[in-house]
Amino acid sequence: MMNQSKRRVLGCALAFSLSMMACKKDEKQPAPEVEVQAEAAATADITQHVEGDAVLFPLDQAAITPKISSPVRKFLVQRGVRVHRGQLLAQLENRDMAAAAEDASGSYQQAQSAYQTATKASLPEDYQKAELDFAQAKTNLDVQQKIFDARQTLLTQGAIPGRDLDTARLNLVQAQAQFDQARKHFEGAKAVTREQALKNAEGQLKSAHGKFQSAQASVSYSEIRSPIDGVVTDRPFFAGEMAAAGTPLITVMETSSLLAKSHLPQAEAQKLRVGAAATATVAGIEKPVEGKVTLISPALDTGSTTVEVWVKVDNKSGVLKPGTSARISIAAETVKGAIVVPASSILKDDAGKISVMGVEKGAAKKREVTTGIADGDDIQIVSGVKAGEQVITTGAYGLDDGTKVKVVVADEKKDEPAAGDKKSGEKD
Repeated sequence: MMNQSKRRVLGCALAFSLSMMACKKDEKQPAPEVEVQAEAAATADITQHVEGDAVLFPLDQAAITPKISSPVRKFLVQRGVRVHRGQLLAQLENRDMAAAAEDASGSYQQAQSAYQTATKASLPEDYQKAELDFAQAKTNLDVQQKIFDARQTLLTQGAIPGRDLDTARLNLVQAQAQFDQARKHFEGAKAVTREQALKNAEGQLKSAHGKFQSAQASVSYSEIRSPIDGVVTDRPFFAGEMAAAGTPLITVMETSSLLAKSHLPQAEAQKLRVGAAATATVAGIEKPVEGKVTLISPALDTGSTTVEVWVKVDNKSGVLKPGTSARISIAAETVKGAIVVPASSILKDDAGKISVMGVEKGAAKKREVTTGIADGDDIQIVSGVKAGEQVITTGAYGLDDGTKVKVVVADEKKDEPAAGDKKSGEKD
């Protein structure tokens, strides 16, 4: 009896278990949820930035080369010293040039004296002599004319022979010739002779003055002065060494501001304007240095077909060094009140269509979008997404449309205490 009762109990239990298993098989399995991260599309101002590699150059630079070849007498500055425009930096040996200048000065003084003598003494004397000769010739002509007239009257009266009248006529002709010659000489003395003599004396004076100035210039070339304000960055010679004409003796750079020069593609350079805000990032310097665009080349570089762009950055601290490589970022187009999403939410298929995965009622929803400008990790959405709508930023790749998703926060357990850590308020 006991065995039969046990068999019945076991049979009922087995039947119940089988019926329960059949019921579970008939129940529908719940759809799995995929954990994703998402952010809401925001409304913000977005500015497109054009970036490129650049090299820092000084704002102004002068490699000072002497015009003469001469040994260096002494240097007055060292590397790293700040100098000003016109400041004396070095002196070359110039004793021979100083002597030549002294000789030219003496010749110039002699020419000045000769010029004064020519204009105040010689020329008036020549003029007075010509004037006196003219007056004497005129007087003689008048006398001879009177004698001729008187003898002609006497000849008519029969008081003198005819040969006396012929003699008077000959003397009158000679007096007339002398008068004409004296008049021409006097007129020439007033015009041509005086002018030419003055020009000759003036030419000699100018020639002497030019030689004197040339000698003085040679002496001045021995004094090396800075043409700009800046810092001495190179001084390859030492005192006593021969400085050759045309060879850089001292280099001065203006480094209070630097120019970050970059070559950008034409399509990107066309978005820029002079005066646009920019930054330059240099390795080893924590913060980017602010600057502004000062030049956009009007022509393409024939070798690289790029456009040269200059960004002026402040360097009063002297931290930046000319010749250093930098990365510039220039503000281009700005859109006010744009709809902005993270760049990680943008998907692009093989056909080139751009889309995002939105979140609607706990499911992924694919949306084709039109994008605008980009700024780092932010991208403008022109159409397809509205402000406040969530888009998946992590986990959207390979996700099917309509898949159930669960939005989680990245590193949500970051603030939880690690195993073995003491909770707040616990005593040691």
